[in-house]
Amino acid sequence: MQRILSTYRYINHPLAPPLLAEIARAEIRHIEVFCAPGHFNYRSPEAVRDFAGALEEYGLRLHSLHSPTERDLAPGRESGMPISICDAERIRRVDAVDEVKRALEIAERVPFRFLVQHLGRGHQSMDSRSLDSAFNSLEHLAIFAKERGVTIALENTPNELGSPESLDHLIKETHLRDVKFCFDIGHAHMEEGVEKSFDVMRDRIVTAHIHDNHGDKDEHLLPFEGTIDWDAALQAFAAMPQAPDLVLELKEQSGGKPSLDKVREAFDKLEERLE
Repeated sequence: MQRILSTYRYINHPLAPPLLAEIARAEIRHIEVFCAPGHFNYRSPEAVRDFAGALEEYGLRLHSLHSPTERDLAPGRESGMPISICDAERIRRVDAVDEVKRALEIAERVPFRFLVQHLGRGHQSMDSRSLDSAFNSLEHLAIFAKERGVTIALENTPNELGSPESLDHLIKETHLRDVKFCFDIGHAHMEEGVEKSFDVMRDRIVTAHIHDNHGDKDEHLLPFEGTIDWDAALQAFAAMPQAPDLVLELKEQSGGKPSLDKVREAFDKLEERLE
């Protein structure tokens, strides 16, 4: 099992070299970077260059990027102007696609495997207009990503458009064969349940977001701190013909928790259960 940590845990802080050094010292070698301007300025060539240098210096590899969901997200804030590649308004949709393309261009300097992408925002519903908008955006983005060696992985999210059934319907209706899935176990636990959601998405899952909650809020806790049945979930992952990469996606709690020591302990426990 590769130890992959999402920098979502540090979204309220700049992704500076000292932080990357701390992650490396915790014996974590792979990261998924959350693209938010206040955290990582993916539009800045200088920031990308410095990021590439820090990865090389500390022996880290970029596994994936989480596509931007908001514009102008500053440190200490978790709200900004939402962007959606499914926006029914063409001008806003094209602008959102352009923002995602700027993130994908990082692969020209720092290779990575997957771009994790949300569909819609808030409680956006699945209808013919949103389906057409999603198809138009993804058809373009999938080609742009593939040219840079990246696979787009759609993430199940707590809204109708991002539900496992909607994602599955989208792929079957549009035949976007190069688009895969990121299975978010915490989101599944909040909605239809881990087992049911996993069964719908199983055939296209290439990566997964691992975190826990108590079934009502998107808490992004360490595994085994909520109510997910981890033995059953890990058994399902292990039984797949090609097990997906498991990315630990945590949220910063009060007091700067969880610490990297706790993160390392969680990886240890996950590895023990997988064995």
